[in-house]
Amino acid sequence: MQRRKLIKSMLAAPLLGAATATANPPSVSSGDEPGRELLRPRRLQRGMTVGLVTPASNVWEDEDIRFACDVVASLGFKVKEGQNLYQRTQYLAGPDEARAADFNAMFADPDVDAVFCLRGGYGTPRILPLLDYENIRRNPKVLLGYSDITALLNAIYHRSGVITFHGPIAAQNFTDYTLGEFSKVLMHGEHPVPLGAPPPFESAPGRVEDKNRITRFVGGRARGRLIGGNLTLLTTLLGTPFEPDFRNKILFLEDVGEAPYRVDRMLTQLWLTGKLQQVAGIVFGKFTEAKVEGNSFSMEHVLRERCLNLGVPVVRGLMIGHVEDQTVVPVGAMAELDGDAGTLVLRDKVVA
Repeated sequence: MQRRKLIKSMLAAPLLGAATATANPPSVSSGDEPGRELLRPRRLQRGMTVGLVTPASNVWEDEDIRFACDVVASLGFKVKEGQNLYQRTQYLAGPDEARAADFNAMFADPDVDAVFCLRGGYGTPRILPLLDYENIRRNPKVLLGYSDITALLNAIYHRSGVITFHGPIAAQNFTDYTLGEFSKVLMHGEHPVPLGAPPPFESAPGRVEDKNRITRFVGGRARGRLIGGNLTLLTTLLGTPFEPDFRNKILFLEDVGEAPYRVDRMLTQLWLTGKLQQVAGIVFGKFTEAKVEGNSFSMEHVLRERCLNLGVPVVRGLMIGHVEDQTVVPVGAMAELDGDAGTLVLRDKVVA
């Protein structure tokens, strides 16, 4: 992504006014999980303080961190840097204990209103046992990130009941599309509202296709709470205390740099463990930079074949994943998937 654009559209974008803070964490019945209390974080508004953390890997240079701070500031927020934000230990952003300490501190800090992740990379599963889930439950805040952050998003929803948000990281530009999706979910709190619909097709001389297309694998409608994110990270959680409940959920998946056979292997693992058979519907986002070599099935073939006989709606192509135009998907929120229309509609109020 080109860093020099620095989000000109953000500075001009209208942001909704202040919301009244509530004394107690707002909750909503989960519906499909009797007795389960779901907690909604406060809606984002200009002037709030965003805690910036690196729970997985770090960016290569300190200047990239300062760029991320500028991105968050350009959205109208104040930035509070994690104490260990600049640490690096090979492919990790410092020791596990340091990364977990920063994360826990942001949720415990009453002056921090939301927590954004600097980037993904690798490392969040290593800190899952070190997180204070009761502290997170007592202090529900918007947690935003994707890729390796998938492990945090699903573990926190599963263990604390807090709705989390699969969306852009701080160290990236926000396109007009990304900013629009960010604003309608996290700042305006719109519902019902479609999530991840491809941006309008832009014709150009000599252009014969548009990659942002919806593929309808299986029709029908389904309602369920959203879980998922990066396929690799979700399969990493299987068999652990942090594995989300797949029953009656809308499962959304994406990945990057994975060959079709590797995606096939991970989906097969989900199938062999019976998880795919439990879901109410499946949304495939983008599987970018796929490394196809030699005699290979196409990515479309793999996704279709593995899910065709599940008897649930399945679509592919929503703006979820390692792409510039990116939606925000609330993990734990109620949504409706229409396999015939190729749409995913958020039904819940996800921010208070």
